[in-house]
Amino acid sequence: MTVTKSYIAKSVENMRPSGIRKFFDLAATMEGVVSLGVGEPDFVTSWSVREAAISSLERGFTSYTANAGLIELRREIAHYMATRFQVHYSPQDEIIVTVGASQAIDIAMRAITDLGDEIIVVEPCFVSYAPLVELAGGKAVTIGTTGDSGFKLQPEQLEAAITSKTKAVLLCYPNNPTGTQLDKEDLELIADIVKKHDLLVIADEIYAELAYDQDHTSIASLDGMRERTILINGFSKGFAMTGWRLGFTCAPVEISGAMLKIHQYAMMCASTPAQYGAIEALQHGMTDVESMKKDYRQRRNYVVQSFNELGLDCHLPGGAFYVFPSIQSTGLTSEQFAEQLLLEEKVAVVPGSVFGKGGEGYIRCSYASSMAQLQEAVKRIGRFIEKKQTN
Repeated sequence: MTVTKSYIAKSVENMRPSGIRKFFDLAATMEGVVSLGVGEPDFVTSWSVREAAISSLERGFTSYTANAGLIELRREIAHYMATRFQVHYSPQDEIIVTVGASQAIDIAMRAITDLGDEIIVVEPCFVSYAPLVELAGGKAVTIGTTGDSGFKLQPEQLEAAITSKTKAVLLCYPNNPTGTQLDKEDLELIADIVKKHDLLVIADEIYAELAYDQDHTSIASLDGMRERTILINGFSKGFAMTGWRLGFTCAPVEISGAMLKIHQYAMMCASTPAQYGAIEALQHGMTDVESMKKDYRQRRNYVVQSFNELGLDCHLPGGAFYVFPSIQSTGLTSEQFAEQLLLEEKVAVVPGSVFGKGGEGYIRCSYASSMAQLQEAVKRIGRFIEKKQTN
């Protein structure tokens, strides 16, 4: 019998594939490519963390953990959040260990979003945010930040986007893809508006350890914000543990309970050996985090200076490991620039347009690569720009 209808959900059928993957699927077929695209540390996870995970396997710790994660790990997360970011959560019922920060964002969206609820998404941003809102049945209302403000959300933009259907605001600082960081004063202005309209904040702080010029301020630490914040963090970026797929949520009891229901049905629990590795990371891994951050800061400074010298206006990002230079002076669109650069000079970058409003005219370049690789990429990009200017 012939199938005559589509069984794919409309929310999935209408969803665009990740714009990031297009260029890296192409780059994977080419030799000699210098990649500035992947949002992943080039450092290997600390040996003591790997050893802790190996030891857990050797001791036979291969069964499920509690749905919310090992209580030992949740206690370490609670201590870490209190000492590093001055926010206090109960390890018993306010912290959930997840399969990466991406799953944490997914269960946060599904836990709070009813059909038709509006979630404000600040762009440029990570490509999964709006799709996750839509999969949860909500409507993503996007706000586009601009290079003129250093890609900082302006309070008047947030105020103008709020309607009677607004449920929450999704923020990511330090930001992917721009590297923009918000200081305490910036966050206080946003928090005042959130409290005025009785909204929630989903705060993706996965890059919190990679803040270079000032300590990271969590919006949950501000007066009156802990009870209306779902805080997302994890081990991928700061601890160089991307492949371990380990994140966590911190939220008030009621919201955590709702997220845990979804998590226990969808995932059961995060990987047991990864959780033992994360305990070691929190107990003894901060020296390695600081060492990595020192290297990232040096690379950031080199790449920003180099792009500006090439005529690609580039603001100094306060965190993460990305720069977001303007390529408008070349007359090319973001996608044209990225595609031609890859084909002609074998440098992989991500067009800013895939990150939403405000991203067109920019490219995302990761400096989570060796200094030698960055120097080679800068040389090739300079050659590419010179060719475009002479044509």
